[in-house]
This record gives sequence, structure tokens and C-alpha cells, in this order.
Amino acid sequence: MSFTQIPFEQDTMQTSQGPLVFTFFGHGTLMCTFNKLVIQVDPVSEFADYSALPKADLILVTHHHGDHLDPSAIEKLSQPGTEIILTETCAQQLKKGIVLKNGDIKKIKGLTIEAVPAYNLVHKRDNGKPFHPKGEGNGYVITCGDKKIYVGGDTENVPEMSGLQGIDIAFLPMNLPYTMTPEMVVQAVKAFKPKILYPYHYGETDVNQLLKLLKDFPGTEVRIRKLQ
Repeated sequence: MSFTQIPFEQDTMQTSQGPLVFTFFGHGTLMCTFNKLVIQVDPVSEFADYSALPKADLILVTHHHGDHLDPSAIEKLSQPGTEIILTETCAQQLKKGIVLKNGDIKKIKGLTIEAVPAYNLVHKRDNGKPFHPKGEGNGYVITCGDKKIYVGGDTENVPEMSGLQGIDIAFLPMNLPYTMTPEMVVQAVKAFKPKILYPYHYGETDVNQLLKLLKDFPGTEVRIRKLQ
């Protein structure tokens, strides 16, 4: 199957090393192709038929929750040479992969990948524990040529976001009560000023509210795709 036959929304952006194509499967599940590489982010069988998609060169998993870590999808996408980047908890379940802890940087297959902390400060379970405790989950900054892509994972607008620099494309979650409110997303955008923002993993949250809040914010283009 060629990429042009994939029945999902796609966006193409130019980089210094050729086109970068994003395919939007839904929820927290994405695919991007770059320089002949197929990169899958949080592949989950509910959102795509991976048996009908190209095998992955690189798989990134943000954390161990079932809507982000799906061993069956990973198995379908894997081929000899597929590299899997994931958290320590994910590696314990999957029994393979390269573990990146918060703050780690890894160069792999010509890409630079940085693990960014992804966690809750405000939203918590009934027992008082955060939905996503600090240290368990990763966001990832992926450098493709001269473009830097930040995939937030399940996170709020944590202080570490203020240290992000030169982000061209950001995927920020807005799925209540587990991640950010639209107001939190706005605070995150103002902290590191991505050129393009895709709200993703947004569930039933009204994306129009985000558009209204950011309509007068210069320098960041908000793009809405089917990523509920």
C-alpha cells in the first residue's frame, strides 16, 4: 500500500532533508514518514489496521496505558531492524526496546530523539494520585532535518516545557480530565511558542474553545485534525 492510499488525513511539510508526512490515525496515535523512514507513535489497534500499513522503522511509545501501549500493534508493525523507543515501565511489559528516561537524548536512524517529562500536576484520581505521575511517561522531541517535532504524550503544561526551544510542530493533548484543559494548552503554547500546534488526544473537549483562546496569539498556527 502506498502512502497516498492510506484512508486518513495527512499533512506534508518540507524539511532540509525532504518531505515530512504526518498521518493522523486518532487519539494519541500518529505516523510520520521522513527520508524513507516510517515512524509510528503510540500505535494502537483500535485506531488503525496495522496489518495493512507499512512496517515501521521506528516506534515511539509515550507510556504504558492501554490506549498508548499495544503489544499487538507493535508486533504487526515490527520487522527486522525496527527500533522501539519507550519508557522503563513499557519495556517491562514489552520485554524489549530502548529505554529513554526523562531528559535522555538518543540518536537513532539519523534522527535525534529527546525524552521530555510528561505528567500531571493538577488532575488526579479519586485517591489523590496523579493520572500520570512524574517520571513514568515521556513526551518526545524528534528532529527531522531542520524541523523539530514535539509529541507531548499524556501531560499537563509542566514547567519543563518552558525549556523547549525551536519547536516547529507540537502535538499537545487536551483530553479531560486526564491531560490539559484548553487554557493549559494556551499556557504551554505561550511557554515555548511552536510554529504549528495540533491539539490531539482531545476526546470530547471542544477544540473551538482553544481556537478562540489562541486567535490573537501571533506566531502559532493551530491546525485541527481528527485526533479524538
